[in-house]
Amino acid sequence: MSLSTTHNGQSKNTNDKNVKGARILKNPTSLLLITGTLIGFNFPLGKIAGEANVSPMIWSLLVSFGVCSLILPSLLFRKQLILPRGKTLRYAILSALISFVIPNLLLFSVIPHAGAGYTGLMFALSPVFTLALATLFRLKTPNVLGLVGIAIGLIGAVVVSITRAGSAEAPDLIWIIAAILIPLTLACGNIYRTIDWPEDALPDSLAFWSHSFAIVVFIGLLLSTTGTIPISELAVIPWIAVTQAVVAGLTFPVFFRLQQKGGPVLLSQIGYVAAAVGLITATVILGERYSLFTWGGAGIIAIGIIITIISQKQKV
Repeated sequence: MSLSTTHNGQSKNTNDKNVKGARILKNPTSLLLITGTLIGFNFPLGKIAGEANVSPMIWSLLVSFGVCSLILPSLLFRKQLILPRGKTLRYAILSALISFVIPNLLLFSVIPHAGAGYTGLMFALSPVFTLALATLFRLKTPNVLGLVGIAIGLIGAVVVSITRAGSAEAPDLIWIIAAILIPLTLACGNIYRTIDWPEDALPDSLAFWSHSFAIVVFIGLLLSTTGTIPISELAVIPWIAVTQAVVAGLTFPVFFRLQQKGGPVLLSQIGYVAAAVGLITATVILGERYSLFTWGGAGIIAIGIIITIISQKQKV
C-alpha cells in the first residue's frame, strides 16, 4: 500500500513538472526571457571567436549547425521530419537568408571591432524597427503600456550608443553603421516570419529547415570566396565552439515558439533582454569596461523590459 502511494506521489510530481514545463513553453513572457538570455550569451562567445581569428562565416555556420544537430533527433523521434514543399520551402529559404545569414554575418563581423557588450546593445534597437514595420504591415501591435516599454528601451539604447560612440575606444564609423544595420535586418526577419508563417507548421520543423538552408548558403559562400571550408579554425577554441553550438541549439526552438505565440513586436524585445545579458557577460567574462553613463543606459533598457513584462501580464 505504501509503495503504491509513493508511486502515485512520484507520478503526480512528474506530471506537475510536465504541466509546468508545458506552460512555460506556451507563455510568451517566459519565452521572451529564455530566448533573450540565450541570445545574450552569443556576444561574448562571438568575441572570443573573433579574438581567436575564427572567421565570421565559419562561426555563423557553427550556429546553424548547432541548431540542426540538437533539433534533428527530436524531429526523428517524433516522426516530424518532413521535407519542406511549397510555401514551407519558400519560408525556409527566405527565413534562412533574412533571419540568419545576413544578421549573423553582420553580428560576428562587428563584435571584434565594436565589442561584445556594445554589439549586444544594438539588439535593443530591433523592437523600434519591428514596431515601425508591424504598423506599416498592419500587424498586431502592443497596448499603450507595451509601447511605453519599447520607447523607454529605445531611450536606453540611444544613451548607450552615444556614450559608446563618444568614448576614446570607440570603433571606426563603418563598424558603428554595421552595428546599426543588425537590428534593421532582425526587424525584417521578425516581420517576414510572421506574415509568411505556413499554416499548421511546427516551430521546431521551421527552425530546423531554415537553419539547414542557412548552412547550405554559408558553405556556398565559403567555397566561392575561399575555395575551402576552414573548420580547422574551430580547433583553436574547441570548448567555446561546442558551447556556442549548444547555446544556439537551445535558442531557436524557443525562438520560433515565441514567434508563433507572441508575434513579431514581442519577439523583437528579446533584444532588450539580450542586450542586458550581453553587457553583463562581456563585463564579467571578457573584462570589457563601460562608463557609468553606458550602465545607466542599460538600466533604462532594464526598466523597458520590466514594463514590457507587465504589459504582457495585463493581456493574460
